[in-house]
Amino acid sequence: MTEQIPVILPGKTIGIIGGGQLGRMMAIAAKQSGFKVAVLDPTPNSPCGQVADVEITAAYHDAAALERLAEISDVITFEFENIDADSLDQIADKAHIPQGSNVLRITQDRILEKRAIERSGVKVAPYAEIYSQEDLKQAADVIGYPSVLKTARGGYDGKGQLVLRSSEDLSQAAGILAYGPCVLETFIPFEKEISIIVTRKSDGEFRVFPVVENIHMNNILHETIAPARISELAQVEAIDLAYQLAVSLDLVGTLAIEMFLVSESEIIINELAPRPHNSGHYSIEACMTSQFEQHIRAICNWPLGQTEMHMNAVMVNVLGEHVDGVIDAIAVNPEWKVHFYGKEEAKVGRKMGHITILNPDPEEVLWELEETKIWKDKSIIK
Repeated sequence: MTEQIPVILPGKTIGIIGGGQLGRMMAIAAKQSGFKVAVLDPTPNSPCGQVADVEITAAYHDAAALERLAEISDVITFEFENIDADSLDQIADKAHIPQGSNVLRITQDRILEKRAIERSGVKVAPYAEIYSQEDLKQAADVIGYPSVLKTARGGYDGKGQLVLRSSEDLSQAAGILAYGPCVLETFIPFEKEISIIVTRKSDGEFRVFPVVENIHMNNILHETIAPARISELAQVEAIDLAYQLAVSLDLVGTLAIEMFLVSESEIIINELAPRPHNSGHYSIEACMTSQFEQHIRAICNWPLGQTEMHMNAVMVNVLGEHVDGVIDAIAVNPEWKVHFYGKEEAKVGRKMGHITILNPDPEEVLWELEETKIWKDKSIIK
């Protein structure tokens, strides 16, 4: 007999593991629909904790804290993939966790992730699993140069990565290998970096957000252009690949898929993230349903919302070094939709907020952002 999937109604409590900006925006969407929110995060007064009804300050793997979250929550989700999947399993019999831990376990380990993508029949860059310096030397002879060495676990925004341009760079790999297993990937000469966010329910209902174009600076997302400036053929291919991955992974909730557009007829999958994503922030203002509301709908077993865009949009990240310039410019930019995440200390390279600008002409927006000089060390127009 098939187990009945519960519908979580307003007034119930959504537990969120992780108190960063994604958890914050998830919580805001949840509260707009009438839910209460409890958050577990090791940092007191976290961005999500500032808007939650209950804030539990403890490590993500703290068994007692997880049990408390399970006791007070009617459904539990997570805001990022680097929490401990085994800890989530320990409360599975005490809490409703519709996403489960399988996709989480896969996406927090690049080796498992690449194996899963390949099993789905979707293409990834040629790669090798690396467990030692000798593995690296042998794989580099096959993979060639340039190539990218990445830690299997824990890396983000370019951390835990090393570009190898020749055999002379192999001597620099010790620091990366010290973190444990790695992957060595062929460096892909892509035309554009694109991404797509999909949401799926346990009954198979599926929605996809528009394919977007991403511009990175120093390995951190700088701008997202929605929709992507790509052909209809490439858009259809990206959506088809996203659906294939979601079904293969038996996805419940949200999945962000980062891709390389190699040519109009070839797309390679880069990385997966089983939650809302930086490149989907534009959806708060630009789409009929935001990625955060959609995620809440999926985990609460509500019908999924429509994802069509009201208007084209550009999202630009606000890092620590941009905060003062953005604050000074707010008064003269009424079209900016400004989001700050409530982080206490602005550090260089730290994501402090973002701005979304709705405009039918993204080229105009990119030019205007360039003219502000706020992002002068990060900005680029393509």
